[in-house]
This record gives sequence, C-alpha cells and structure tokens, in this order.
Amino acid sequence: MNIIIILAIVALAVMVLVSLVRGLVAFIQMTEEDLKSPGVGRSHQMQNKMMFARVKYQAMAIAAVAVLMLVNR
Repeated sequence: MNIIIILAIVALAVMVLVSLVRGLVAFIQMTEEDLKSPGVGRSHQMQNKMMFARVKYQAMAIAAVAVLMLVNR
C-alpha cells in the first residue's frame, strides 16, 4: 500500500513540474502584441490553464502525503 501511495506522490510531483514548465514556456512565448491586445489572449489562457493544473496536482499530492501519514500511523 505504501509503495502505491509513494508512486502516486512521485507521479503527481512530476505532473506539477510539467505544468509549471508548460506555464513558463507559455509566459516566455508571450509577445508584446499579446500584452496590448484587448481581452484574454491565447498565451494568457495557457498560463492560467497551467497554473490551475499545477495547483490541482499540488493539492492532490498533499492529500496523498496525508493519506500516507495516516496509513503509517
């Protein structure tokens, strides 16, 4: 049981890292035109999408750590 939870934590940590890198890449690729255009551009949408994904995966990883702590109590 512990190994499954630990593997889930590692997988979630990798997913956090991937969504962080994808968000940073979207930020780096943002052009001045994206900043000056009215409304929400594609780059902003991608940044927001990756931010929410990262927060979601971090919350899931914290929950998995809590479950691991409860199981090993």
